[in-house]
Amino acid sequence: MSVSTDRPKAVVLLSGGLDSATVLAIARSQGFECFALSFDYGQRHRFELESAQRVARALGAAEHRTCRLDLRVFGGSALTADIAVPKDRSDEEMTAGVPITYVPARNTIFLSVALGWAEVLGAFDLFVGVNAVDYSGYPDCRPEFVAAFETLANLATKAGTEGAGRYQVHAPLIRMTKAEIIRTGAGLGVDYGLTHSCYDPAPDGHPCGHCDSCLIRIQGFAAAGLTDPAYNR
Repeated sequence: MSVSTDRPKAVVLLSGGLDSATVLAIARSQGFECFALSFDYGQRHRFELESAQRVARALGAAEHRTCRLDLRVFGGSALTADIAVPKDRSDEEMTAGVPITYVPARNTIFLSVALGWAEVLGAFDLFVGVNAVDYSGYPDCRPEFVAAFETLANLATKAGTEGAGRYQVHAPLIRMTKAEIIRTGAGLGVDYGLTHSCYDPAPDGHPCGHCDSCLIRIQGFAAAGLTDPAYNR
């Protein structure tokens, strides 16, 4: 149960990964009362949900909820279907088109659910950890997508159309490199040892170290000049 404060409320999408943990820390540092939202969507790397719980507690979320929404019904991604996760790809391979780990319309779906909770809470700020600099190749991580969803939010809600407030979708990482994200989070006290990034972890959650997400994370910590506590155990 959350405790009401005088701070403005924000719904923060929290996967349990490096980026979303950093975004939660940023939202908190900006004075928001943070309501963290995770999704159990049938993902191969479901271990990330345990990380999300730990991160939400560590970063003082007012409330943390996990929404069950099984996208395996549609599949179409290595994260939600019986499709192999690519491993040990070069930078050139990772930048060649949309990867098979793209989950169709995932961020649109997640932000739509977050918008519903925000309207119930009386919150007008949504935070999402999308990033368009370091490679992901996902069309729903672009600035154009964020701007379009913000327009939709203000057209599709009672609160938006009645003038109760204006919804804003904050994507503070969108133009940052992975190294910049890591340095920012470290400066805000994020314990990256609590986070999980791997797309194809072992049953105990240990990262594979070879999928695109692991490689991007490893390169990011190296570029930041920091040791990754989750990958150096």
